[in-house]
Amino acid sequence: MISWVRQSIIPQTPDLDSTAFSDPLFLSTIGQFLVEHYKLWLLSIGLVVLLVAWLPLLLKKLPLSLPIIFVGMGMAIFAWTPLAQFSPHPVESPVLIEKASEFIVIVSLMGAGLKIGRPLSWAGWSITVRLLAIVMPLTIAFIALSGLSILGLPLASALLLGACLAPTDPVLAADVQIEKPDSEDSDEARFALTSEAGLNDALAFPFVHLAIAASAASLTGGVLAEWLWHDVVWRLTVGALVGGAGGWLLGQIIYRLPQDTRLSRTGDGFIALGATLAIYAMAEFAHGYGFLAVFIAGLILRRSAEGDDFNTEMHAFADETERLVMMVLLVLFGGMLTGGELLADIGWSNIIVAALVLLVIRPVIGYLGLVGVDRPPLEKFVIAFFGIRGLGSVYYLAFGLNHGDFAEQHSLWETLGLIVLGSILLHGLTVTPLMRHLSRRIYNKDE
Repeated sequence: MISWVRQSIIPQTPDLDSTAFSDPLFLSTIGQFLVEHYKLWLLSIGLVVLLVAWLPLLLKKLPLSLPIIFVGMGMAIFAWTPLAQFSPHPVESPVLIEKASEFIVIVSLMGAGLKIGRPLSWAGWSITVRLLAIVMPLTIAFIALSGLSILGLPLASALLLGACLAPTDPVLAADVQIEKPDSEDSDEARFALTSEAGLNDALAFPFVHLAIAASAASLTGGVLAEWLWHDVVWRLTVGALVGGAGGWLLGQIIYRLPQDTRLSRTGDGFIALGATLAIYAMAEFAHGYGFLAVFIAGLILRRSAEGDDFNTEMHAFADETERLVMMVLLVLFGGMLTGGELLADIGWSNIIVAALVLLVIRPVIGYLGLVGVDRPPLEKFVIAFFGIRGLGSVYYLAFGLNHGDFAEQHSLWETLGLIVLGSILLHGLTVTPLMRHLSRRIYNKDE
């Protein structure tokens, strides 16, 4: 009788015996789908991983980018295959979206830190300071104002939207960043965008927490004082201290111990991933900003290396991990757009806000923020224009919605999804010709 029930309810596959049917994964709908198409999954994943490695070579001189390719793949897969029934939607899977995007952001931040070798100085980092201290707060304010006046969002939701969309994404901005640790440091635009992306994720977090506080209560003097102390002063200080101490300690273990015991002798680049996760978790346990800790740790590890090739090995592993996870998340993002119908209800108000963010707010504020900087206009334009929005913005919105009580959640996701898609297309199509033109005109070299 039991055998008959199993055969009538659960589809049989020739590669499985009866013991597999007690596996909870197999009893679920998605589990059955995965098992029934297991070999096809292996083939598909293998081909996509090969594409991750090969496509950068093919796209190097074309006005295309990896994010465009993988978002397009996701849109096609979730629109025209049986996977459409599993199309993701951020409102339905907010915790999964938050944790997946959080992981790729911290890996990306470690990679960014490991490839910046410029010493800390006002002259060397002045553009970065302007982007963080002037451009980002003004960008948050103007995006929030757009949300209030055009989308009709409540104050808390508008502030959350501004905080999510202000940071330059460390993941999708790879094409405008320093390529690797031994790259030349003369490309001011690449350095500015890399250092900005490494720091502005952490510096946007206080504004996310301010939006969460506004969603729970009115912003009274007491609420603002608590926010200023705990979410600005304490969290930033702890994040910086944990990152500095953790990076220094790991630098001693990796590069300074006696030759036969130092960690660099292993040659294992995955040490970068272990360092990333350990330092991030320690900072979060201490109620600091893990994003800041990871980036600072990467900077210190880069300096501890002092030319040791192992730093390149760690960066290479972090970069490979980032690209693989990015591929998965962008395919899922494409699925949200088609199968999940994330943009099904967008209207002219969403389109207007998206156009303002991508074409007006960041470029104009970014350029004005660099007034007085003695750099060529073309270079300042590139720095201002490539404020790429991506998976970091997805993380912040998911985090905010999971920890606060915000109205208009669907409108927030629709607007953010449209802006991220617009950024992937706009910046992905223009990055190759603009960066090549900048390199020839300003840096006297070919990209």
